[in-house]
Amino acid sequence: MVYSMTGFAALKGAYGDFAWSWDIRAVNAKGLDIRLRAPDWIEGLEPAIRKAVGGAAARGNVSVSLRVARAAEEGALALNGAALDRTLSLLAEISHAAEAKGLALAPMTAADLAGMRGVLDVAAAEEDTAPLLKALTAQLPELLSSFNDMRAREGAALAEVLAGQVDRIEALTAEAAALVDARSEAQAETLRTALARVMENTDGADADRVAQELALIAVKTDVREELDRLVAHVAAARELLGGDAPRGRKLDFLMQEFNREANTLCSKAQFAELTRIGLDLKAVIDQMREQVQNVE
Repeated sequence: MVYSMTGFAALKGAYGDFAWSWDIRAVNAKGLDIRLRAPDWIEGLEPAIRKAVGGAAARGNVSVSLRVARAAEEGALALNGAALDRTLSLLAEISHAAEAKGLALAPMTAADLAGMRGVLDVAAAEEDTAPLLKALTAQLPELLSSFNDMRAREGAALAEVLAGQVDRIEALTAEAAALVDARSEAQAETLRTALARVMENTDGADADRVAQELALIAVKTDVREELDRLVAHVAAARELLGGDAPRGRKLDFLMQEFNREANTLCSKAQFAELTRIGLDLKAVIDQMREQVQNVE
């Protein structure tokens, strides 16, 4: 199954006086980058989330947000003095920098300050958060399953597009191979004409030497090796698309190999129809590379 690196899922839950909402989303990236926004007063929560997400995704920029709220009751909210001091210092620094640039900032209310992360603690420090942690982590598999379901649906659509592009590359490669013989005949006639012209206008030229040089030119413009490699790359792409392991990196490397052969084919073509096929190949490969960037 092909997974897309793009995905989203949301989930809500409750335990005792607490209610929460999960939000997980991902976009493509070279590796796995997990970014968390979660309460820091629940001991052990962050490593548990990172471990679970790392087991569900192999690549991508994954952002996980968890908001936990507690039913209003005496002692449920407490002001974090240290966090408030840090916040006020940063706000003062921002205000001074804005003034220096001639910018006027809107005044901030107490409610704005209270809403900033860390200023208010939603649970007393001495409270045992282990039961809450257990309830939160118990919901992670459901959240990640929904997340992966979306990535799998997008991956299936990607796989279908990529398979069609591989088919197109195979068809163009076969078309180029069929043209090689026709090009060889035209090229041989061109070389014979060139050789005759040279021999007519050159006294004392070594006919064998000239023939050797022209034969060398013919060898350097032979494209059969590039076509053979394109056939091999098509087989490799199909094998990757049909596998189970994450394959985005390998497909990305394969796109470079496809492009290298198409470039060489164009440079060696010296035949209008073969050049056209080479350019068509480059266009399809470029489109395929864009799609591969989203494959896990």
